[in-house]
Amino acid sequence: MCGAELQALPEGVRRVAAALQAAGHPHMPVMLDDAARTAQQAADALGIAVGQIAKSIIFRRKSDDAAVLVITSGDRRVHEKKVDALVGKTGRADAEFVKARTGFSIGGVSPVAHATAPVTLIDRELFRFGVIWAAAGHPHGVFQLRPQDLEALTGAPVVDVVQE
Repeated sequence: MCGAELQALPEGVRRVAAALQAAGHPHMPVMLDDAARTAQQAADALGIAVGQIAKSIIFRRKSDDAAVLVITSGDRRVHEKKVDALVGKTGRADAEFVKARTGFSIGGVSPVAHATAPVTLIDRELFRFGVIWAAAGHPHGVFQLRPQDLEALTGAPVVDVVQE
């Protein structure tokens, strides 16, 4: 991407693009014609399996009010007790909390370029796929990566945090 292309993008997508560029990631964000607020919408827009969507779920850790980012496969549901066992008791994060901590609105939370670094966990189910897609800071923005890239970009541990 050149500078002019970046300027036309929403602010959150520009932050994600800059973080990916700084990390030497080969795939820059792309903007979809339709919003991809859910994993199913994103998968439909990209013509891929819903499991290939790396969905970002934000929880609020009760002990210190930290944001906890769980990145899992779009066809899986997070098991909150498994998350709590790893990071401490969590609760739901409302839209205001998500925006304040991440800098992104719900439906566009990227795994990178957060306003405040979250506690991050990557669910191992994403490693079923060679290629995955994640939100890029806006409900229309996504970027391509491999599960191993996600691990390298975030420095997060790979764990089991989904329901059976």
